[in-house]
Amino acid sequence: MTNAPAIGQDIRFSKTMTVAEQALFTGISGNLGGLYVDRTKARDAGLADMAVFELAASALLTTCLSRLAGPAHRIANFSVSFAQAVPVGTTIAAKATVTSLDAVGALTCALEASAGEAVLIRGTARLVPVSGGADV
Repeated sequence: MTNAPAIGQDIRFSKTMTVAEQALFTGISGNLGGLYVDRTKARDAGLADMAVFELAASALLTTCLSRLAGPAHRIANFSVSFAQAVPVGTTIAAKATVTSLDAVGALTCALEASAGEAVLIRGTARLVPVSGGADV
């Protein structure tokens, strides 16, 4: 996208979180927490399967941000809250909506990810032009 997106513009991305991806994220993060890597512990905690890593689920939101803002922007701020644990095998639908633009080309976006009717993640992100230097 070469032009800045408009306020109210949104983009969605859906993906089923798989066991294979769970294993890859374990390797990347080093997180061996029982809820995420042990089916028995996850079931004992009340889940149908191991929990999806929250940061892996929120990464779907970054896909939306990248597609919405394009390669000339980077994430300067990303803040999310997680409503509940989600079992592996869940299809998560992520959505980013532009809520404001400023004079230097930074965008603020509302973030939401859900599984069916259940909202799993809510948050905001600020994207800034890559060429604009550091902006935190």
